[in-house]
Amino acid sequence: MDYFKVNTDIFKKVKNLRDRREKKILKKLEKNQVEFIQCKKCGSTVLKEDLVENEYICPKCNKHLRMPAKDRLNLILDEGYEIIESEEKTFNPLRFSNYEEKINSLRENDGLNEAVVLAKGSIYGNKCYVFVMDSNFLMGSMGLYVGEKISKCFELAKEENLPVVSFSASGGARMQEGIFSLMQMANTTFSLREHSESGNLYVSVMTDPTSGGVTASFASLGDIIIAEPEALICFTGRRVIEQTIKEELPKEFQSAECLLEHGFLDDIVPRKKLKDYLGLVLKYHRRSYETEVSI
Repeated sequence: MDYFKVNTDIFKKVKNLRDRREKKILKKLEKNQVEFIQCKKCGSTVLKEDLVENEYICPKCNKHLRMPAKDRLNLILDEGYEIIESEEKTFNPLRFSNYEEKINSLRENDGLNEAVVLAKGSIYGNKCYVFVMDSNFLMGSMGLYVGEKISKCFELAKEENLPVVSFSASGGARMQEGIFSLMQMANTTFSLREHSESGNLYVSVMTDPTSGGVTASFASLGDIIIAEPEALICFTGRRVIEQTIKEELPKEFQSAECLLEHGFLDDIVPRKKLKDYLGLVLKYHRRSYETEVSI
């Protein structure tokens, strides 16, 4: 008898919780404040507010959804980090129609200057420079100013003898800027090399999606290369390859898990464990560096 009473109480509590939740959603709907996001893996529709609280991870299937750059910085860095601002400029060498208008519109709506955000801060007290790409800004594509900001990050870190952590999320080079966007593959790699040769650490974190010229440059050149679960990592898209070779590719092809299996990654780290993982890596590097300096 007690067993049935306990279970009845549980069902009542669940129902009350559901009712309160529905009322909360209805109030927001009345004020037009509610926003839903659909998970591309399981198809579940999730309240954006809940998704943000869960660090943009689907509560139903645990799919790691794409995360805005500033939310990523808040997740990874300790409080009090500094965003390194840059002048808002637009480069349109091929005179693409509406390109400048699109850039300006994205800046107004998303609050971003470009597809990458630079910051100086610390992870559990370990100082570092971080740059985060945002796929919401022209698919995180790398143009002239994105390349310049990334190069600047490595240069600043070199001057201060600090490690760099990158979060790549990009469709590749920005086609609207032609050869100038492709040049950024070389420019970022050169700055990265100088930073590395000065004895500093570079950790590359690949998130969904990392592709094209970003995969073929700085994203694949970390001293330690890790990725989030199920992240798409590739140079050329699946459909292009399939149409070229006239064969269907394996389902897991171009996934983080496939790359780890074939030795292209050092590890796959869930988003909720990333800060702890990076903090430990930076801590060991700092100790090693301090030991070398003291010797």
